[in-house]
Amino acid sequence: MALDPLELIVIGVVLVVIFLWGPQKIPEIARAIGRARKEFEQASKELSGTFASTETLLTEGQTTKSGDELLIETARKLGISATGKTREQISDEIVKKSSN
Repeated sequence: MALDPLELIVIGVVLVVIFLWGPQKIPEIARAIGRARKEFEQASKELSGTFASTETLLTEGQTTKSGDELLIETARKLGISATGKTREQISDEIVKKSSN
């Protein structure tokens, strides 16, 4: 029964740790590795949650209002009348109003 290369590497690392720092350091090193792994998993979950919530917000925002609705709403907020105007005219007026 031969050992895999990964098993040999693990055994080698354990032997190096024992020779360099002594057997009392093994539990401390194991705890540090465990804490680092836990922090990594928490950060991964946070990041995944952030991506999921951002994707949900973007998807909901796209389904609730179209580009025309957003343009007209922005024009109303700026006090611009959108009645009888094309999208380009409304956009130009929004740009002029916001640059002043």
